[in-house]
Amino acid sequence: MSKNKMNINWFPGHMAKTLRQIEADLKLVDLVIELLDARIPISSQNPETKKIVGNKKRIVILNKADLADEKENIKWVNKFESQNIPAILCNSNTGEGIQKITGRIEKLMEEEKQKAEAKGRVGKTIRVMIIGVPNVGKSSLINRMAQKTSAQVGNKPGVTKQKQWIRLSNNIELLDTPGVLWPRLDNQNVALNLAYTGTIKNEVLDDQEVAYNLLKYLIEEYRQNVIERYSLKDDVIEAILSNSELEENEKIVEIMNYIGEKRGAITKGNNIVLEKVSRIILDDFRSGNLGKITLEKVN
Repeated sequence: MSKNKMNINWFPGHMAKTLRQIEADLKLVDLVIELLDARIPISSQNPETKKIVGNKKRIVILNKADLADEKENIKWVNKFESQNIPAILCNSNTGEGIQKITGRIEKLMEEEKQKAEAKGRVGKTIRVMIIGVPNVGKSSLINRMAQKTSAQVGNKPGVTKQKQWIRLSNNIELLDTPGVLWPRLDNQNVALNLAYTGTIKNEVLDDQEVAYNLLKYLIEEYRQNVIERYSLKDDVIEAILSNSELEENEKIVEIMNYIGEKRGAITKGNNIVLEKVSRIILDDFRSGNLGKITLEKVN
């Protein structure tokens, strides 16, 4: 297995249309909330929308922070803040961090509010656009902020399709936008990161390729997480990795086979079903069963 063989083709026509709509709608808002996945803050940052947003006031929300490495979360917040971009850690499923968002919005808009009040415009509505790639948790975030089910929520990437305003109690209106990816992606590491987290649909990248590359990273950076989750033995893993007769890709496949043995992913003929092992690894990572893991770390 090798990531060099992967073919990436994922940009449906509705995403190009969405980008044009976001650009047009920016004229209607005062501020942009950019929702990122805390596990992949760079890969989940759409370079196309970044260009479109330009100098508009912006807040970065690092969602799914509960699934990410806590030490890395702090480093990422500090990184964005050092660039004068307010950053907030959030778990939109539980609501953790939600209270800080409206406070940051009001703080960023304080000067404009005072100017409006000086002109007699008291209680001016702050209009905010929320952008993010598919499956990053925008609908869940909006529902938490609005404290009601205002946006359609789904597990499939791109389920939010139509523009909608959601009014909050404190003079803030949110404009939701469909999740959008970008037309070209030359960096396959970014593609893999998006596949690991479920942003790219299964049809685009093969599960076995994705799981292989994810396991390779986990063995390098979070080996103990893998060992504990699947009740593996350190000495067995070490023996596989130090076996000079095996190519690098064969070593990772051997560990996948080892996980398959532990998890019973075996046919009647005693063969390991790598498709099943791949799904186990990906599901465990995405659900947090492999522990708190960050795939992109601050340099």
